[in-house]
Amino acid sequence: MGPRSRERRAGAVQNTNDSSALSKSSLAARGYVHDAFAALLVPGAARRAPLIHRGYYVRARAMRHCVRAFLEQTSARPDAPPAQVLSLGAGSDSLYFRLKAAGRLTRAAVWEVDFPDVARRKAERIRDTPELCALTGPFREADAASALLFEGLDYRILGLDLRQLRRLDEALAAAGLEAAAPTLLLAEAVLTYLEPESAAALVAWAARRFPDALFVVYEQMKPRDAFGQFMQRHFRQLNSPLHGLDSFPDAEAQRRRFLQAGWTACSAMDMNEFYRRFLPAQERRRIETLEPFDEFEEWHLKCAHYFILAASKGDAMSQTLLFPPTEAFPWVHPASPSGAFPATVVMSDSQGPDLKRYGHASALLSPGIILSAGGFGEQEGQHCRVSKFHLLLRYCDFGWKSSQILSWEAGAKWDGRLYHTMTRLSDTEVLVLGGRLSPVTPALGILQLCFCKREDNGAEDLKVTVTKAGPEEDSTLSRWRHSATEVSYQNQKYLFVHGGRSVIEPVLSDWHFLHVGTMTWVRVPVEGDAPEARHSHSACSWQGGALLAGGLGPSEEPLSSVVFLKPVSCGFLWESIDIKPPVIPRYSHTAHVLNGKLLLVGGVWIHSSSVPGVTVIDLTTRLSSEYQIDTTRVPWPLMLHNHTSILLHEEQQLLILGGGGNCFSFGTYFNPCTLTLDLSSLSTEQ
Repeated sequence: MGPRSRERRAGAVQNTNDSSALSKSSLAARGYVHDAFAALLVPGAARRAPLIHRGYYVRARAMRHCVRAFLEQTSARPDAPPAQVLSLGAGSDSLYFRLKAAGRLTRAAVWEVDFPDVARRKAERIRDTPELCALTGPFREADAASALLFEGLDYRILGLDLRQLRRLDEALAAAGLEAAAPTLLLAEAVLTYLEPESAAALVAWAARRFPDALFVVYEQMKPRDAFGQFMQRHFRQLNSPLHGLDSFPDAEAQRRRFLQAGWTACSAMDMNEFYRRFLPAQERRRIETLEPFDEFEEWHLKCAHYFILAASKGDAMSQTLLFPPTEAFPWVHPASPSGAFPATVVMSDSQGPDLKRYGHASALLSPGIILSAGGFGEQEGQHCRVSKFHLLLRYCDFGWKSSQILSWEAGAKWDGRLYHTMTRLSDTEVLVLGGRLSPVTPALGILQLCFCKREDNGAEDLKVTVTKAGPEEDSTLSRWRHSATEVSYQNQKYLFVHGGRSVIEPVLSDWHFLHVGTMTWVRVPVEGDAPEARHSHSACSWQGGALLAGGLGPSEEPLSSVVFLKPVSCGFLWESIDIKPPVIPRYSHTAHVLNGKLLLVGGVWIHSSSVPGVTVIDLTTRLSSEYQIDTTRVPWPLMLHNHTSILLHEEQQLLILGGGGNCFSFGTYFNPCTLTLDLSSLSTEQ
């Protein structure tokens, strides 16, 4: 890489600091953390989205956890030299000021290193801000030729390139950093932006330089799955690619990296595990109720793609148990795959527009007609709540074709809801229940969609009409992420509506029966222990009842339970189904019953490092097996959450429509095409 390329890359990396600083300032402004100094260190202000706030919150708490543990450990060693905190790539972070204001630097000092331009801007900002100067006390600004740009009694800022280790070593020594003193090194989203050889040299240098030290790293991992691919694409577009992820793709590889570089002990975990293990339940509840939030999939996926690591050197620091072992977050290792279901693209671009959306609903009207409605997606070059209906039509000689049409006015208008349900009433009619317009605005009323196809002068005329099918003031369906399943009671057809979430309740446990013939709610006896509250679960009809699987529970933790609403003489009975081996907790998946087997398709899980494929549960033996999805013949990446799926029984195929999500700060991703999974191998198994 030439000098000019290095300069451009350095500038791009510095821009990530500016964005991060604004996010941290917004985080404090919304009450996630107590930080009176973040806004003072960055010009301007920005209001970030709740998903960004959550991501930066767990990052801030992880770094705080490690810093506090180090300072508490070293303060308990009165015979040791004063502690040192060395922040590499510190940017505009307010760590020093938070520690100083909290009285945690009585026997410690802070050194910060970043690119000269970044460090100089920070030094000037401090100099010009009385509130900050009041904490630093008397300070000296160095001359232009010096790397030491700001020097206080317990705070020093150096402008250096971390790739120039000899100069870094000399400048830190000249700035008073003692090799023998207990030292905490912080690299918060730093190493991954260095070329692999430079990052490796920095890690090894620190191990040699500091015999009594703790090195804490926060950065990205898991580059090979769909979210990881999209994450990498984002940083490449910013001209700041993530280096070394292929060599160190997960927490275990990162742990081995530090041990092989000379560190004597090391532990690492992803941010889902940190959030569950090291944040008290009360604090998690506080965070989860600060802002309206409904992007659970992307929150969990973001946390699965970042890790916190602590490597130690020296007898004293090796005893610092930053991450003591616990069973509070059990990892699950799926059984070896029993096979793979090949995935293929259903149709080409010439066969009509693809369904690029998520949070929608789909229904099979007849063997050759699939109607999808709602969701968030692409429409006329915009990302928005989708107002057009998507039709997938099968023609004997040409396969599947698609079209998008607006609703034809008939007394009601499609409101662009998402996370609703759609149930087939006939070959031309669909019932829509629940959904939301925003996390604080439920979609009101029951809607009925009617599909009409006719020939008009040789051209095919497609229409969907929308009519109201129930009272708009009905509060029963003021919910979304629920399920609606066709069940039978006393030879009558009902829709069993279960769970979901609402503006008032983050997760619901109630259920209701809608008599389809009269569109009225009816009380039906249900006995047995009711399942725990859940949303984003799956439900499908089976033997006149409903099979519920997975979902997200009251503490935003994925569930593994499979329960059966079993028909009995007096109504229904809740029956728990014991699966062996147990199902990995998951949500935002879809489910179908095929030949006596329950299929759980895709979704999100946080207790396994693998990617959800298809879990197959034999409903007779209650044995489960895992199947991968062979994606070699389809566009990549493929995100199997927030999608819909349609089972074609006769063909032994599963159509997957839409899916994707708002991937943290990396942008919004929509699966680019409709796929089919070949399930025929299931019918040949004994």
